[in-house]
Amino acid sequence: MINKISYLGTLAFFIVLLTMPLGHAAMILMEQLFGIKYIYYAAIILGIIGFILLIVGYKTANETIATFYGLFAGLAIWTGWIEFSFVYFAKRYHIQPLIENSEIVTKPEYLLLPSSIGFLVVLLLNLLFNSNIRCNFFNWLKRRFKIQRGKSENIKNRSVSMITAIELIMILWTFYIILLLAYDNSIFGDKHPIIYIIAFGSLLWSAYLFMKLMRIKKLGFAIRYAIPTVIIFWNFVEILGRWNIFKEIWVHPLQYWFEMLLVTIIFIALVIISSYERTRQVKINR
Repeated sequence: MINKISYLGTLAFFIVLLTMPLGHAAMILMEQLFGIKYIYYAAIILGIIGFILLIVGYKTANETIATFYGLFAGLAIWTGWIEFSFVYFAKRYHIQPLIENSEIVTKPEYLLLPSSIGFLVVLLLNLLFNSNIRCNFFNWLKRRFKIQRGKSENIKNRSVSMITAIELIMILWTFYIILLLAYDNSIFGDKHPIIYIIAFGSLLWSAYLFMKLMRIKKLGFAIRYAIPTVIIFWNFVEILGRWNIFKEIWVHPLQYWFEMLLVTIIFIALVIISSYERTRQVKINR
């Protein structure tokens, strides 16, 4: 599976990569279009859509299709139920944004998000001691700490859509907290040397993962492998945006509507291409 260069890895990388700006833009558009009166109803509905996608994916036998269901389910649940829950409580308790040089650098909901670090650590520990987890990173930790892997569940009994959704949510959550804690001036601050280490360390780490991704010849597996590759790379993008190296157009989707429309069209085109590739792989396997 991982012995020759395959362009499916590149295709998977860019599909997942484009979900990052589109996800940011979708959240901001929801806030602007629905307004404070209806935004939370819309967020609840978005999370329900994600839950439905998860159920449909659970009942889908095809690995690639189930992976896509899991990807979109994870994005919908993260945005609708998780991010907007922090938005709601930040507004309810009048948490003020972090302002530097008369500019908002961290929104209230992201000031609240690091408070969930304890829950994250508990869940990560659960994944570490779970014998059914086949994540390379957790397997590396198990080898280093000599943790017995135990007897794992038959791969045919695993829900690919659930694995994909949980993978996306856990990695997003982890790196959100890492960046937000590192940005905190009482800990490091966004100009501290540790931020440079995180930024360029993430770039190098994602490059290493991308080289491995390029050799994957199954689209479903490539999409799942692209999730950590992209999110780790996005740390670098986020930090560059924090340093005002470039304009984050996805933060102003109405102002840069044409550019975001192009991103959306490219994303749809890549998904269509991936659908063609899935069909072609099915014919080859027959």
